[in-house]
Amino acid sequence: MSCKHYKNSPQKYYKIISFATFVGLLYACSTTKKVPEGEYLLTKNSFEFEDKKEFFDEELKEYVQQKPNKKQVLFMPLGLMFYNMANPKYDTILNEYMTYPGEMRNQKLRDSLFIKYNMKNSVGKNLFFDRLLHSWGSPPVILDQTRSEKSAESIKKRLTYRGFWDAEVKYRHDIDSASKKAAVKYFIKHNEPTYIKDYYYNITDPGIKGYYTYNLNKTFVRSGQILDQTVLEKEVTRITDMMRELGYYKFNASNDEVYFVADSLKSKKNVPLTLEIHKDSLDSRYKVATFGNIDVAIVDEPGDYPKNTKKDSLRRIRFHKMNENYKSSSIWRTIIADSKQVFDQKKLDVTKRNILSMNNFSIVKARDSLRQGGMSSPNDSIVDILYVLKPLPKYELKVGTDINYSQVLNLGVSPSVDLTTRNVFRGAENLFTSISGTFGSIRSTKDIDKRTTAYEISAQASLNFPRLLLPFNYYKFLPKRYTPTSSILLGASIQNNIGLGRVNFNTGLNYQANINDQVYHKLTLFNTQVSLTKNKDAYYSYFPNDEKIREDIFSDYFVTHDQLGKDFKDGKVDIDYVSKKIVEDETYRQSLNQSGTDLLTAFRGALVNKDRQTQDVLISSMIYNFVYNEIGKKEYPNAFYFNGKVELAGNILSLFNKKDDGGGVLASPQRTIFGIPYAQFVKFDIDARKYFKFNGNQTLVLRQFIGVGVPYGNSEDMPIIKSYFNGGSNDIRAWVAFGGLGPADSQVDERVRTYMTDNVKLTTNIEYRIPFNKMYEGALFTDIGNTWSLRDHNDGYGDEFKFNKFLGQVGVGSGFGLRVNIAYITLRLDLAYKIYDPNKPEGDRWRFKTFQPFKPTVNFAFGYPF
Repeated sequence: MSCKHYKNSPQKYYKIISFATFVGLLYACSTTKKVPEGEYLLTKNSFEFEDKKEFFDEELKEYVQQKPNKKQVLFMPLGLMFYNMANPKYDTILNEYMTYPGEMRNQKLRDSLFIKYNMKNSVGKNLFFDRLLHSWGSPPVILDQTRSEKSAESIKKRLTYRGFWDAEVKYRHDIDSASKKAAVKYFIKHNEPTYIKDYYYNITDPGIKGYYTYNLNKTFVRSGQILDQTVLEKEVTRITDMMRELGYYKFNASNDEVYFVADSLKSKKNVPLTLEIHKDSLDSRYKVATFGNIDVAIVDEPGDYPKNTKKDSLRRIRFHKMNENYKSSSIWRTIIADSKQVFDQKKLDVTKRNILSMNNFSIVKARDSLRQGGMSSPNDSIVDILYVLKPLPKYELKVGTDINYSQVLNLGVSPSVDLTTRNVFRGAENLFTSISGTFGSIRSTKDIDKRTTAYEISAQASLNFPRLLLPFNYYKFLPKRYTPTSSILLGASIQNNIGLGRVNFNTGLNYQANINDQVYHKLTLFNTQVSLTKNKDAYYSYFPNDEKIREDIFSDYFVTHDQLGKDFKDGKVDIDYVSKKIVEDETYRQSLNQSGTDLLTAFRGALVNKDRQTQDVLISSMIYNFVYNEIGKKEYPNAFYFNGKVELAGNILSLFNKKDDGGGVLASPQRTIFGIPYAQFVKFDIDARKYFKFNGNQTLVLRQFIGVGVPYGNSEDMPIIKSYFNGGSNDIRAWVAFGGLGPADSQVDERVRTYMTDNVKLTTNIEYRIPFNKMYEGALFTDIGNTWSLRDHNDGYGDEFKFNKFLGQVGVGSGFGLRVNIAYITLRLDLAYKIYDPNKPEGDRWRFKTFQPFKPTVNFAFGYPF
């Protein structure tokens, strides 16, 4: 920091220095201020592993019974600091005050305690500040040496549970009497684990035994493995789920029918293990149950069933309704279980999911029970099902406002009004209507150091059906358990961002199906978008950089074409006419020196930008989307995510067109529908992510995005709204969106290149996330990628994708970030630096020489980037 900079901004740096001083003094206030004499503040628990460290050792920290005060801001125990700032006498008073019933806690009680503890000066005062510090603070954790011994015992038990029967755990107290602080160090020696010598199973029921042996290849337990109880628990869960799906109702309901017996009499290092499955001590046989009666009641109040309902039935499902507001067929589609079929617990789970996903009912009761036989005991092979449903309100109105931030929009406000209308046609259809707006500011194209107002106002309507809108019965090839749904979408928006506003219309018919909790399919049978550009003639007014380049080349060209210059000045010819003359004049091109050639190349790039930014386009496409998602599932700690999308546009429209438009300065004439050019392309997007958990909650995330758009037929280039660009808080974070990265290693003037988009995109992200506590998390990351074109424009852009060159054309950025988890919202701050910039001249692409640590690219966002 230069002195000159400090003199120019003394107030800003005074605040920073003052805050740093305050934090330093706060931390300097002894954290042991309220630690009694002869006691010690516990500051740290550490582990030393005297032999090879095992993969599960991080979980041993949870078995330590005493943990230090949590550290929050700047790795300091802020809660303890708040507690220490309160009046020490008030600690005792507050502790006694809280022992009284809530109705007695008032000023009169506080005054009596002030007198009792010789704080007469505080009588009549509520000591709000001290109370606030106590509520925010946390008392010091005082070392309890007996709990250290118990912690060592708990750790040893956990090691035994994990299969290390001979593990040794010791501990040591490191006490600093002068500072009244202490740390505990645990010394862990695993020694040799206990292995499963042989694996047997003792299953007396022939049916259960047959199913188990048939699926034996799926078992988690095998000979030669470490005898880990957590693995045995997984196996019990697998067997239980499998048997319930095969018709064994309430199998292992009391959790004592499936267990393991280890014979450790002969050896504690290699023990035989036996799986035991018994219904009871008499080894009674298990019975395969079937679904019996399936009843669904739709009521206004829980007590309305059965007295106020009328019976109806459809395909072996009995309905009980108070009115005809809902068609029986609409509810039938959600019920996966079927009478007289073999019982399957998963069918009940999917049925609940289907009912809730309809967003029409709350489930008042969901009961499955063995059929009662009058005065006799229940029939142990027939399961009756009952669902009691209460309709949600017909209308639901939501009004909200979101605050968002991006490099493009800066800080924006997004108010919205959403109305849900349920059961529109008595088939549980829902109509969602929304009016929303986004208002903020963006970097001005006229002056990049200033910002200008931007907005988007949109209206959307979506009619959702809990079935597929098809003219035939589709349940034979797409069963009800896949929860098939349809939706019809209609929307319109008007936006003003860079001055060249757009009016957009969109409509579509979507089909969705959830195969299970991980797999999702979506088919958009037709997705139609119309994008119309406003203020086309004002392009150069909003892009002054392009205007400057145009003026320079026009001036140069008019030197040798003075008549054309006069005609242009007199208004006889327009900008587009002159521009076309210049780019088509081969003699002029041949006469240029290197600087002139560079100017012409930049001019051609500006013309491409102009044609694409002012383009009207009609896109009618079919889209297929496949998602596989393990994120958030406990059984997948190292989760994998895959999102693949294919879009095919324009083929149907090509059958009906007749006329061509005039084309652009560089763009060729295109066939039109209703006077609007339509796009033809095929586009592939792949987003794959892998999450690795280790060392407790630390996570390594690898992400690869591949996007390819192939224009053909009526399109020379991808529509700008379907093209790719670089930068932003969820992409390559060292560059802002439209911040000058790409395409490829193009050396086109950056003033023009900034708004270039392309039809190939590769992005690799690597992020290492380190949680400090439940609220704060740090991250280190590297982002790599760029955009390219699939073809050579023969105009010197240098943006064509080539396998032998693309690795040297990627941009590389690295940085670090902080995530703050507040309730259900994650606030994210990332600071990123350019490491390799392919658009700089050769020899200047590695940015280490010009590295400026105090001038990062700042990304503020909500949620994780991926």
